[in-house]
Amino acid sequence: MEKILKDSISAAHEAGNIIMKYYKTKLEIKHKSVNNPVTKADLAANEIIKKILISKYPNFGWLSEETKDSEHRLSNEYVWIIDPIDGTKEFIEGISNFAISIGLVKNYKPILGVLYNPATEELFYGSKNNGSFYNGKKCQISTLKNIEKVKIVVSRSEIKAGLWEKFSFKQESKIEIGSVAYKLGLIAANKYDFFATLKPKNEWDICAGHIIIQEAGGVLKNIYDFTTPIYNQKLTLQKPGLVGGNADISSTFSRIWKNKFQKLR
Repeated sequence: MEKILKDSISAAHEAGNIIMKYYKTKLEIKHKSVNNPVTKADLAANEIIKKILISKYPNFGWLSEETKDSEHRLSNEYVWIIDPIDGTKEFIEGISNFAISIGLVKNYKPILGVLYNPATEELFYGSKNNGSFYNGKKCQISTLKNIEKVKIVVSRSEIKAGLWEKFSFKQESKIEIGSVAYKLGLIAANKYDFFATLKPKNEWDICAGHIIIQEAGGVLKNIYDFTTPIYNQKLTLQKPGLVGGNADISSTFSRIWKNKFQKLR
């Protein structure tokens, strides 16, 4: 596992070097779907990550936001789950809230994760039973249990859409960050207390961050039934949303969501 982690970190750094050549430059932007942009930086980062990891681990499956999916991966024991730039919209805007996300699953469960923000030079990584780390320092999740006192990281787009207006969090307690992967890393590193998203997310958004949070002593759960996400599924979208942090605060918010947010659906 140590060698795989080292290779994953190396791939993230190589991708970061490529991405930063495009950062804060005039970008050609294409749209895969509504509100889902892609740039040459996404594609170039995806290409170098795939080249490095598949050459070293040719028998591992591959699932990436920027690669046409193949159901062949479903029969693999080990599968890479990649988002070469999570937070492309922020990247395009020149906002440093994005991350390269490299996750590895074994039999549907995450066992390794690397998150790298080349703009801020923040590196989060972890592997099963080996802990998680932020720029080389061991991570320990926030233990705060009082939901009225937490600092919660939330989606910029969800704030803009008014999805958080029905909740009683103070404005200053809601930290708006675009990238889901980056948010998960910050929670693992105890920069903030709690993460929640009120919209579905894909496996590549959360896989790496999941194991990093888990190894920091936290959980990542489905907001509705509080089950743990599984990976390398035919349908990659995790619905209806997710909560992450220590188990107590995550469970508390899940119950609040059921009582309040479900009524809006």
